[in-house]
Amino acid sequence: MSLLEHLEELRSRIIVIALAIGVAGVAGFFLADPIIVLLRTPLPEDGAELIQTTVGEAFGVRIQLALMTGVALAMPVILYEIWAFVTPGLTRSERRMIWPLLLAAIVLFAAGLFLGYLLIPVAINFLLDFSLPGVEPLLGLADYVGFVTTLLLAFGLALQFPVILYLLARLGILSYAFLSRRRRWVVMLIALFAIIITPGDIVIGSFTLGVVMYGLFEITLQLIRMLGR
Repeated sequence: MSLLEHLEELRSRIIVIALAIGVAGVAGFFLADPIIVLLRTPLPEDGAELIQTTVGEAFGVRIQLALMTGVALAMPVILYEIWAFVTPGLTRSERRMIWPLLLAAIVLFAAGLFLGYLLIPVAINFLLDFSLPGVEPLLGLADYVGFVTTLLLAFGLALQFPVILYLLARLGILSYAFLSRRRRWVVMLIALFAIIITPGDIVIGSFTLGVVMYGLFEITLQLIRMLGR
């Protein structure tokens, strides 16, 4: 294929991904009510109350939830389209390797969402403990939904880290020796990444995400050592 043909194929893949996100987003828009109920569940019963402060806030929240839901539900399609685009440049053994990695990526993304959801009440209670005396915590709907969805997506995307690491190792770009000699740098980069990607909570969310990512790094490192390039 020529460069122009590659670009045309890339455009078609991007269109398919956009359509998948759009269709899933429409479903997410109509599922906004049960999703908001699910997201409100971690709130303490007597500690905080959600309020709407502007006329269009609820509509904006529905659009935000539709987009987030669209990305989450379309993730298998997104990963498949990426796989289909790079497959012609891979050898037969490399193509056989992609399917288990795609499955692992989907499982880890779902596990990240679940872990992030479990941490929501812990993070919220921790942050609300710093409320000033006499100040009743009234949480804006858009701010709360933005906080929660960002935390969920942060954990879901961060747990793709071992898949990318293993893929680079199998392709010969990274090696066990290279990674094992640079554990300190890895720890520092994971810590910075966890602090940046988690919204507003560098104690509960960032610490937990950093620990999970480093644990997955060590597991992936040993897997690379056992299987080799």
